[in-house]
Amino acid sequence: MTTSRVLIIGATGRLGQNLVRASIESGRPTFALVRGSSFSNPEKSALLEEFTRAGVQLLKGSLEDVSSLVEAVGQVDAVICAVSSNQVEDQKLADQVKIIDAIKEAGNIKKFYPSEFGNDVDRTHAVEPAKSMFDLKVAIRRKTEEEGIPYTFVSSNCFAGYFLPTLAQLGATTIPREKVTIFGDGNNKAIFVKETDIGAYTIKTVDDPRTLNKIVYIRPPANIITFNELVALWEKKIGKSLEKTYLSEEEVLKLIAESPLPINVVLSINHSVFIKGDHTNFEIDPSASELYPDVKYTTVDEYLDQFV
Repeated sequence: MTTSRVLIIGATGRLGQNLVRASIESGRPTFALVRGSSFSNPEKSALLEEFTRAGVQLLKGSLEDVSSLVEAVGQVDAVICAVSSNQVEDQKLADQVKIIDAIKEAGNIKKFYPSEFGNDVDRTHAVEPAKSMFDLKVAIRRKTEEEGIPYTFVSSNCFAGYFLPTLAQLGATTIPREKVTIFGDGNNKAIFVKETDIGAYTIKTVDDPRTLNKIVYIRPPANIITFNELVALWEKKIGKSLEKTYLSEEEVLKLIAESPLPINVVLSINHSVFIKGDHTNFEIDPSASELYPDVKYTTVDEYLDQFV
């Protein structure tokens, strides 16, 4: 099996830095496209120094500078986009189209990973505003396919680092110890994956021919759990029962309609995941989620230990 050179775009973000570290650990030649302003940002510059010491080749450029993008793409075999979700969605769409155009111009890329890493956007029942966000990701999928760009789409479901520290409680900054709000009846299964594990699984796919032009589902078996099971795990750890409030679908839809940005976005994603069950309400080929049983992942149970 060959060892592809990997370019990561969005390398200083929550997921991007984990992709970089996983790529380094795999022994791959690893490149990162970095804005010039990042080098003078104290937080990002420390991260970039870490990458440099580890052997990452930092390529100064941006998605707005087409020539720098084409030059960067021309030096690698695989491109992984981990553009921050904080970007305005129409800008994210435009930026990823630029990446596709650069890949076409360079003509050497064996694998492209659009910025997805969440729900399988072709199989959601999301309401607005999440629906529009997912539709833009669908548009990038179709553009990638239409242009004949070799790809892997990664569906990694919920980032553990975003949902678990608060048990998905709206507006919370700490994990609940007295009361908890549960979306729907709490019985739909959701999937939570630690960001370091998303990085490890994703990098595993780079040179795996089984993942070419496929959707890969990251579904660690122990992390496929209902909201009720998640709360029960936490209650067991702290030795007490939480006061539970169940929000019906009607109540959640009303909250979405009445809430401003970005609260309505979070609520609509929670509606998709916890009420519509969009992580697990469809059948997949088992081989799409069981490719790497050797990966030692962090279970939800283990992840919650840090908050006890």
